[in-house]
Amino acid sequence: MSADETRKVFRFAPSPNGYLHLGHAYSALLDFDLARREGGRFLLRMEDIDKGRARPELEAAIYEDLAWLGVVWETPVRRQSEHSADYAAALDQLVALGLLYPCVCSRADIAGVSRERDLDGAPLYPGTCRGKGLARDGANLRLDMAKAAALVGGEVSWREHGKEIIAAPQQWGDVVLARKDIGTSYHIAVTVDDALQGVTDVVRGRDLYEATRLHRLLQELLGLPAPAYRHHALVLDGDGRKLAKSRASEPLRDLRAEGATPADVRAMLGLP
Repeated sequence: MSADETRKVFRFAPSPNGYLHLGHAYSALLDFDLARREGGRFLLRMEDIDKGRARPELEAAIYEDLAWLGVVWETPVRRQSEHSADYAAALDQLVALGLLYPCVCSRADIAGVSRERDLDGAPLYPGTCRGKGLARDGANLRLDMAKAAALVGGEVSWREHGKEIIAAPQQWGDVVLARKDIGTSYHIAVTVDDALQGVTDVVRGRDLYEATRLHRLLQELLGLPAPAYRHHALVLDGDGRKLAKSRASEPLRDLRAEGATPADVRAMLGLP
């Protein structure tokens, strides 16, 4: 095994549907610093599968902000919109295992009949379309969670901060793995990408902790390697809420325009 094959691989994977804010800066810098400290590699990936929201000018702004922070990444950058065949192949594997089924229920349909909540706080899908044999065209594809859990057998887990975490992915219910409008989902794309890019260490925000339960299940089902996981604390606003594009949290570009330096940003985030 070559020295390069034994190096750790870290990644930062933003979506170009808004400008980066301090929360993104924390995650990017943390991954970049860890890669340098470990003598590893640092990758940048664009999670742009949602073509209705991803915009070229926002992708360009991400490159500009990261370069300003002093982050250096390998090229070429993997853009998810260019790799739909990889995600389709993974979905076909799950179809062949009999684990996916078409669903035509809208969010309103589900909300009208479900009182339980999934790990994202959304109404838990009650399995309305399961077993109906609906046409795949024009439908979302859902994972038959009971079948999937039975297939892997035993408990799926991961280690974090020295502790074994039991994944218990059943809490997600029959999650959507392929949206009808984009042909895949975040869960499939990120799991496949991490494996194909040889990512060894996933360091990301605490808001994605629960998603790891599902990602570990998918890795087992697809025969993919499991990286080491670490979920860091979130950067919060003055009201104690996580920074978010949807709430128009102050972008890095505005801080830069106000005269902030990369050292100032590190100080704000408590990073050396």
